[in-house]
Amino acid sequence: MLAVIGKGGQRTLVPLAPRTVRAIDAALGGRTDGPLLVSNTGGRLDRHDAARIVARLARRAGLTKHITPHSLRHTMVTLALDAGVSLRDVQDAARHADPRTTRRYDRARHALDRHATYTLAAFIAEVLPSPTCEDRPYPPSVSSSPG
Repeated sequence: MLAVIGKGGQRTLVPLAPRTVRAIDAALGGRTDGPLLVSNTGGRLDRHDAARIVARLARRAGLTKHITPHSLRHTMVTLALDAGVSLRDVQDAARHADPRTTRRYDRARHALDRHATYTLAAFIAEVLPSPTCEDRPYPPSVSSSPG
């Protein structure tokens, strides 16, 4: 867990994946106090320093699109939603106070296969037997007995 101070001085605990913990340990280089991320001068990394680092790493990776810390955040939110993480859990991870903010990132929210009607149709298709001929009523009446 990492304690993060966000907007308005709000402190929150963020769970970290083991790989992230190893990267942070390497960045700390044995330090036990002071800022987690430091600039070239040894001071606390500010948002401008972070933007320069992200842009430099994007160039080194051969990316031509302008990449910012916010575009990485946007990618995290979008991929989490695409992976099926619940809107509420993504909202918490992104520390959005309002779920409508998180919904704006959901580029697939208009996809038909995610619409409630399609989900319900798939569920019903699994529960009800398939019709065997054209003249059989579908769906079968609720009062009909199995067999």
